[in-house]
Parts: sequence; structure tokens; C-alpha cells
Amino acid sequence: MRVAREIRIRVFVEEQGVPLDEEMDAHDVTDRAAVHALVYDDSGTPVGAGRFYAADRQTAQVGRMAVSAETRGAGAGAALLAGLLAEARRRGFTRAHLWAQTHACAFYRKAGFYNDGAPLWDAGIEHQPMSLTLV
Repeated sequence: MRVAREIRIRVFVEEQGVPLDEEMDAHDVTDRAAVHALVYDDSGTPVGAGRFYAADRQTAQVGRMAVSAETRGAGAGAALLAGLLAEARRRGFTRAHLWAQTHACAFYRKAGFYNDGAPLWDAGIEHQPMSLTLV
């Protein structure tokens, strides 16, 4: 969890200016059912982090997807997302939902996500709600 937090702070707080108190939430502190994941580069260095938690009985809420700037575009984000979605399926979720920063929508569309609602603002950044059927 500490390594995931470090990656997220570097990406969201330091790069994007998200206030630390908005970046860390109850799913990091008290939600023992939340699933946190890391992805590593070929040298074994952790370069990405993400998570999901149950939004409801069928829906895994994916979020806090962060990949270190120096490794973006090399497949780490896709591998991280694939791992999270595989685990959500394994746990019986039939739908995944997320709020994509609008600049990342193409990344999620490539993974099969579709727009699912009107854009919204979170931490001063525009996000697009997106969903994916897992079955």
C-alpha cells in the first residue's frame, strides 16, 4: 500500500496538483475490501498503481489508476487495468465503472469502456464516467 501511495502522490499530487487530502480517501484507509494493485517494469521497479472497490453488488468501481511519467505508453497501464478487471471478474462483478480524466478516455475506450453519463469535475480535473460489461 505504501508503494501505491507513493506512485499516486507523484502522479496526482505532484504532477497534476490534486490536494493530498482529496487524493487519499476511505478506500485507502478503512475499506478492507478494496483491491489495490501494482504493476512493475522489467527490472522489478513498481511503476503503476490502481484499485477497485464494490460500488454495488455487481459493479467494481475502478480508480486511482496512476503510471509513472517515464513509463507511460509502454503498456504498464494496460497491464494494470487488465489485472484489475480480471480480479473483478474473478470476484463475481459483472460491470466495471470509472471516472476517466478526459485526456485518458481513448485509453479506456481501447479497453472496451464506453461513456456512461455526462462529464463531471473532480479535484479540478474534468472526468468522463465510463463503464464496461465484464461478462
